[in-house]
Amino acid sequence: MRLKYYLFALFCGLMCACSAPKDVIYFQGIDDLTPEQLAKMSQSYTTKITNDDLLSINVTAWDPAAVTPFNPPVYAYSATPQGEQPIIASQNLYTYLVDQDGNINFPVLGKIHAAGLTRQELANKMEEMISKYVENPLVNVQLLNFKITLMGDVSRPGAYTIKNDRISILEAIGLGGDLQLTANRKNILVIRDNNGIKESHRLDLTDPAIFASPYFYLQQNDIVYAEPIKNKQRSRTSADRSFTMSLLTSVISSVSIITSMVITIVNLKRK
Repeated sequence: MRLKYYLFALFCGLMCACSAPKDVIYFQGIDDLTPEQLAKMSQSYTTKITNDDLLSINVTAWDPAAVTPFNPPVYAYSATPQGEQPIIASQNLYTYLVDQDGNINFPVLGKIHAAGLTRQELANKMEEMISKYVENPLVNVQLLNFKITLMGDVSRPGAYTIKNDRISILEAIGLGGDLQLTANRKNILVIRDNNGIKESHRLDLTDPAIFASPYFYLQQNDIVYAEPIKNKQRSRTSADRSFTMSLLTSVISSVSIITSMVITIVNLKRK
């Protein structure tokens, strides 16, 4: 009978080992926060243009012909017997690279300082400048190379292009399929390039205070690294875990059957 108790204890231990440890739970204690505390954590963030950003800028007005000088066409060339002939492509494809001084070179207006401004701020600045030539112009600015990189214990690591104006670290991790079970959620590293100077900061995803962190919203070209928990093996796939659970179940069943047979034989001999 004692052997049965030992088997039962072993089974309970295996089930506890398979349960989710506390260090994989996000935002622990968030339900205990007061509305005032949550309000203090709220923050707004808008992406600002930096050096080496690639911008798409389109100018419109009631009179399309009046803004033609501000929307230079993009030319593609095709080889013909008479030589290369230009073919006009979409104007929306025309892009502007922010140089190392933070400027773009725009038709008619010349150099415009764009670094440090949001998309809307740059659009407003350009509308004011263009209004000297065109009545009621409308400028649309798009950031084309907003990219982040996920590394380490992430389900789908890699570089991701972001179409929105901003992305939080939680959205980025969700984009990568969440962290692996063996990722250290208390020590997520964010590496940032701030005007040529590398900055790094570590975040604790289990602490709701992350919502107030200046690194909660990622900037373009940020790198997010999720390191594995020390002395833990790399996270396994769901197929591996299923196989291991099946193997453990089979072993426990086999041991239980053998134990029952041994107990039965011993009882028969005693009779």
